[in-house]
Amino acid sequence: MNRPIAFRLEQYTLKRPQEVLLVTAEIAGEADEIMIFKGFSSSLMRSTAYDPDVPMLPEAAKIVAIDRLVAPYQPDRPQYIQQGLTWVEMQDLLATAGV
Repeated sequence: MNRPIAFRLEQYTLKRPQEVLLVTAEIAGEADEIMIFKGFSSSLMRSTAYDPDVPMLPEAAKIVAIDRLVAPYQPDRPQYIQQGLTWVEMQDLLATAGV
């Protein structure tokens, strides 16, 4: 699919509301962690846009790893489904979900 990465990840969480994605990425040479849940994304390391429709993951971002967690996310007790997925591995899950 040729849709933007952020859009596909957000759509995945709409189809899988029982999951939260934690994306570790490099954006403009800086590390960032982005949480994606129910179609919205927010940065855990930098300011997040006021408009929730603005995805936090730009197309030029380099994805380092993606973790799948059980929703709701509890930072003091995260429940991982899978950790350290590559973008290639995540694309298989996105295809299965139809996004």
